[in-house]
Amino acid sequence: MIERLQDLNFLHLFYFWSAVRQGSITAACDHLHLSQPTVSSQIRKLEKTLGHELFDRSGRDLQLTEVGRTVFEYADEIFSAGREMLGSLRGLPTERALKLSVGVPMYVPKLITYRLLEVVLRFPTPVQIEYHEAPMEQLVADLVRHKHDVIISDRPIASERKSRSFNHPLGDCAIAFCAVESLAEQLRGDFPNSLKQAPLLLPSPHTQLRCHLNQWFDENDISPRVVAQFDDSAMLNEFGSGGAGVFPTPAAVLDRVRRQYNVELVGTLEDVRSHFFAITAQRKLVHPVVMAISEEAPKILFDMRNGTNLSGISSIPDAAK
Repeated sequence: MIERLQDLNFLHLFYFWSAVRQGSITAACDHLHLSQPTVSSQIRKLEKTLGHELFDRSGRDLQLTEVGRTVFEYADEIFSAGREMLGSLRGLPTERALKLSVGVPMYVPKLITYRLLEVVLRFPTPVQIEYHEAPMEQLVADLVRHKHDVIISDRPIASERKSRSFNHPLGDCAIAFCAVESLAEQLRGDFPNSLKQAPLLLPSPHTQLRCHLNQWFDENDISPRVVAQFDDSAMLNEFGSGGAGVFPTPAAVLDRVRRQYNVELVGTLEDVRSHFFAITAQRKLVHPVVMAISEEAPKILFDMRNGTNLSGISSIPDAAK
């Protein structure tokens, strides 16, 4: 296996990259106007140089090995930059966009993620977002392999799993409970005691928010009547919008949840907080967009918005008094 950059044959890498992009070696040969033996032999030489198989040749289809996927991702960056260089030299206008690869566990509220990533829309230079949703274990594995710039999560990486990953707190906010108007009117007056009899829609037991809510239920002698529980926060909100029960949401996005899902505020729990973190492979934030998100997050997650009282139990609208 080579160890020096000057020993890497970039023409061989280009043939490999072309074969993956075109979907087959045959298609790459047609695109490059080269014979199949020529391209195949050059790719074999690349594999020998790197010391790894890049394709799984056990089947008929062109399948990348794990190493092959990694090599292709780097090759794609290299040759994309090459195209930009050629365009620039031809006098074509080009403004290279920053790339931000974001990993997000499914259970993180979609509206919170969107609010945090809205910073990208106001960034002074173009930013291309690559959004990936996957289980936390997969996201962390990809993070340490530098496939992601940041993970946005509602829980930190536990100390025993923090190898080459670091937690950066973004802020926290109270939890609001919402429901369709008719159900909200029934439960608002005696909130939070009214939750004892209410049909509840909750996040799955393995989520951080559910752990906090379970602790609060125990401390306040509330045995929730759980109608359904969800890994996906958007699906939880959809069921709430259909009138299936009361559901929790971070207070920071309460206004958007009310408008988007046509629901009303039942009440808020100041003692139950939703915390959010940026998880990176660096001890200090270095990506300029992640730094901007970190700076804006406390304002985004700030609880007091539009005069809504979110301290303890929410104020009751005049129409409901």
